[in-house]
Amino acid sequence: MMIKVEAIVREEVFEDVKEALNAIDVNGITVSQVMGYAAQRGYKKLVRGTEVDVVMQPKIKFEIVVSSEEWEKKTIDAIQKAAFTGEVGDGKIFSYEIRTALKIRTKESGYDALN
Repeated sequence: MMIKVEAIVREEVFEDVKEALNAIDVNGITVSQVMGYAAQRGYKKLVRGTEVDVVMQPKIKFEIVVSSEEWEKKTIDAIQKAAFTGEVGDGKIFSYEIRTALKIRTKESGYDALN
């Protein structure tokens, strides 16, 4: 079974999460800058003297594909510990099964495509 773990976290915890994943020897990660909101609902900001509601918050999205439920748990635990501040807006972690994976260069599929 291949499992994809996605985490959307605060920008300021990027390095902490990356180091936590490296510490448990995660083979590969994809990182994107994203925008979104949930309970945080944004903030007010002055733009050219006018108060503006800024709803979308900048976040970092980590995407990691792992090869077992054991690695899924280790990965989620590492992210949760590294990203935790206790404040609204810490983020979310999702995981779901992947049906297939294919390495474009070598045409390897399944688990072999993960390395």
